[in-house]
Amino acid sequence: MSNRKRITAIVTVVVFACIILAIIDGIIQPRYLLKSGMKLILFLVIPFIYSLFDKKICLRELFKINKRGMKTALMLCIPVFVIILVSYWLLKDVFDFSGVTKALTNNIGVNSDNFVIVSIYISFVNSFVEEFFFRGFAFLSLKRITSGKTASIFSAVMFSLYHIAIMTGWFSVGVFVITLAGLFIGGLIFNYLNSRSDNIYTSWFVHMFANFAINTIGFMLFGII
Repeated sequence: MSNRKRITAIVTVVVFACIILAIIDGIIQPRYLLKSGMKLILFLVIPFIYSLFDKKICLRELFKINKRGMKTALMLCIPVFVIILVSYWLLKDVFDFSGVTKALTNNIGVNSDNFVIVSIYISFVNSFVEEFFFRGFAFLSLKRITSGKTASIFSAVMFSLYHIAIMTGWFSVGVFVITLAGLFIGGLIFNYLNSRSDNIYTSWFVHMFANFAINTIGFMLFGII
């Protein structure tokens, strides 16, 4: 298989998985447990199945530990956590965030009773799944057969667009656009970190701590803390 065909195949798999998940999130809107199961299939199982047919794409290489990358991740985790929480405190009286909890409850059945369990899953499992798919499969695998800039932009664009269906109804238009821009920039930063360590652990740790901060905000919005 030529590299051009590999690029087309990977791009097709990524776009297909994101479109299907967008339909699930935006139209079907199943309960969170079922949606998470579908996401595992689309973001984990399908890339691994693809790698069985394309021997040049070795997904196991994404899990090699790089000590330098781990140190970088640990240095960034706390600042990212603090920045997100401080940003919320500065903006909570400017923008209305009440739509977040309403959308979560109405669309996928997440509420104050089950948010603790959901937040644990989001922080550890969901962050890993997204990093494997967007930074591992859609960036590092693609980076080996095309330019790093092209792979990074593609991965970051898909990462931000993928959140559109998830966040529909959460925010006002202004906050929605700012959030999408932030996701795109965050995707570029995550790609840069992983390009240096050549694995997904660096971005996963930072993503995990970003989710810790977002879930802390969720606890506040649900009135748990």
